[in-house]
Amino acid sequence: MQAYVAARTDPEERTQALSLVSSSFGLGTVIGPAIAPFFILPIVGLSGPLLVFALIGLVVLAMLRWRLPDDIPRFAARGAIASYPTSAGTPDTTLSDDGTEDGEAGEPVPLRWTDRRVRPWLLAGLFGGQAQAMMLGVVGFLILDRLQLRLRPDEGAAMTGIVLMAGAFATLLAQWGLIPIMKMSPRTAVLVGAALGGVGTVMTGLSFDLHGIIIGFALASLGFGLFRPGFTAGSSLAVPRRDQGSVAGMTASINGSAYIVSPAIGVLLYNWHPMVAYGLMAGFCGWLVLWGWKALRLDHAFGFGNEP
Repeated sequence: MQAYVAARTDPEERTQALSLVSSSFGLGTVIGPAIAPFFILPIVGLSGPLLVFALIGLVVLAMLRWRLPDDIPRFAARGAIASYPTSAGTPDTTLSDDGTEDGEAGEPVPLRWTDRRVRPWLLAGLFGGQAQAMMLGVVGFLILDRLQLRLRPDEGAAMTGIVLMAGAFATLLAQWGLIPIMKMSPRTAVLVGAALGGVGTVMTGLSFDLHGIIIGFALASLGFGLFRPGFTAGSSLAVPRRDQGSVAGMTASINGSAYIVSPAIGVLLYNWHPMVAYGLMAGFCGWLVLWGWKALRLDHAFGFGNEP
């Protein structure tokens, strides 16, 4: 999806476009838990929601096949364009589809994880994603303990649902409202999002009532709602169009890696002491702000230029 959006948007539009893509996941977080109980049907029981959502997936697949436009390039074909003999360029100079010089003809060099253009953005996504995954992994236990609901799991599940929905709405506010209205650059979205995420994480960890937990979790979700599209757009804008498929795979891997071990580590630290877990999340966010202030730059033709 990221590569498809990159192929159809100009650089200055990409942050807003990718924020809309990210918001679709947040919208699903809001709507999914609300409508799932209605799909618990008499015959299939608790399997009903799974079967209905699988059917919805098949319908979406059919709609994509039928209605999604082909990925027809908007730009001229990329080929070896030799310099005019009397010009200042050298004969082996080629132009990419972004209008920038590739430096040599032939097959482009594969994008690597260590590429200096994308490495800072991938590191930002890694650390910010770990903080967000830990927060989601331990918030349910925090609610049970702080509201003393260990012996009332049904009520605890209801309270957890309220907190998660508040966080989802805050994420949508960031991605549907703040990013398009304020026209944030990727760097600004990552730094502001990490700062808000750190403050909200600390507030959540220090809260002992439902009101405080909701406010803290919503503030953290607002920050992560800014951070994720910023990191995605920054990595996309760091490379030319020919590398969009590669960088999309990298960002998807970074996003997925956060949910492999981080929630388990968060729960382990939470069982040791709650503030150790929340302190680590806030530490990731604080480090990201301090390090990212200098490291996250778009100093080339594919992005917004030299950002302040």
